[in-house]
Amino acid sequence: MNQYRPYGAALLLISLATGCAAQQGPGRPARPASGPGDHASAPATAAPQHSGHRVSQGFTLAASGDVIASYPSVLETARQDAGDGGYDYRPILAGVKPVIEGADLAICHLETPFGPDGGPFTGYPAFKAPPQVADALKATGYDSCSTASNHTLDDGAEGVRRTLDRLDRAGIKHTGSARDAAEARRPALLKAPGGARVAQLSYTYGTNGVPQPQGKPWTVGVIDAEKIVADARAARRAGADVVVVSPHWGTEYQTEPDEQQLKVAKALTEAKTGGRPDIDLVVGTHAHTPQPYEKLNGTWVVYGMGDQIAGIMEKPRGNWGTIARFRFEPPAKDGQRWRVTKAEYIPQLSAHGPPLRMVNLAATGDRPDVREGIREAVLGRGAEGAGLTMGR
Repeated sequence: MNQYRPYGAALLLISLATGCAAQQGPGRPARPASGPGDHASAPATAAPQHSGHRVSQGFTLAASGDVIASYPSVLETARQDAGDGGYDYRPILAGVKPVIEGADLAICHLETPFGPDGGPFTGYPAFKAPPQVADALKATGYDSCSTASNHTLDDGAEGVRRTLDRLDRAGIKHTGSARDAAEARRPALLKAPGGARVAQLSYTYGTNGVPQPQGKPWTVGVIDAEKIVADARAARRAGADVVVVSPHWGTEYQTEPDEQQLKVAKALTEAKTGGRPDIDLVVGTHAHTPQPYEKLNGTWVVYGMGDQIAGIMEKPRGNWGTIARFRFEPPAKDGQRWRVTKAEYIPQLSAHGPPLRMVNLAATGDRPDVREGIREAVLGRGAEGAGLTMGR
């Protein structure tokens, strides 16, 4: 996460001056009148959307997988790390902080809702994590988190509100769940150094059978390829140069993408407006183990990054993960696609020691067996031939 911040403040002033709708959090960008939830999107034959600004500088984006912070082993580590009461997750993430903080923009996936400040905090099957997780994510360098998952509704609408309120308080943008219909129509809009505008959108395959709150069908974004494309086009109209989709999908502990993943990925990467792809990057979560990276129809798809914080898992590969890192460069002409000029995966491990620590295996050189297992999973669909390399 680069420490660039003027964008949000400037747009907040614009919002106040024009009487625009509410924001997701401190310094939140002004929102378009027609948000990403609207289906009245530009037809595929329309002219390319122009953002109205020219950007000459590229940026690096880092993305990581599921943050599941209330497994018993994780809770105990965070409690011990806090020392004098409460929970401190910063030491758990310290080993990957240089990668996250070193990117111009960094996005995470917050799998579970937060509980009240004083608890109780619970693990599987209905998670409630300590809200101090938000502070640790911010300190590690994250700018935005996707929040649509099968556990989003573990504590109902109140859990959603509590979680988003705390992310706002920490200064982390979010997408995928919402407190009201207007918020559901707005993407997380980020701005990189040099001016590139990046939208993040988030959806889940389901919510473990828990229905959306009565009268609030917009509480959690659910995967629907047509709607995702419509949302991406709306985000482009709102000024996004790059659109990133964060789907929560796949089959747990399976290293290969399943039928839904393949079908949705194909639809998302085929969608274009005026010859320009509507979606520039797909970074998936949920499988709890690394899955392939693939360049599909010219667009990078990460089917699954694995977990960013995990408990002691029954299957060892449940403690494997990756950070996806992509370098985007601006097009020669405004309105054209931003190019990915470098694609990397960084292997990591939830090492339970004790204490639990996230380990950047490329930087430490530890566990060559795990690094090889991750490499095989990540390269399983030809990504090496498309230019993917291991970063540090």
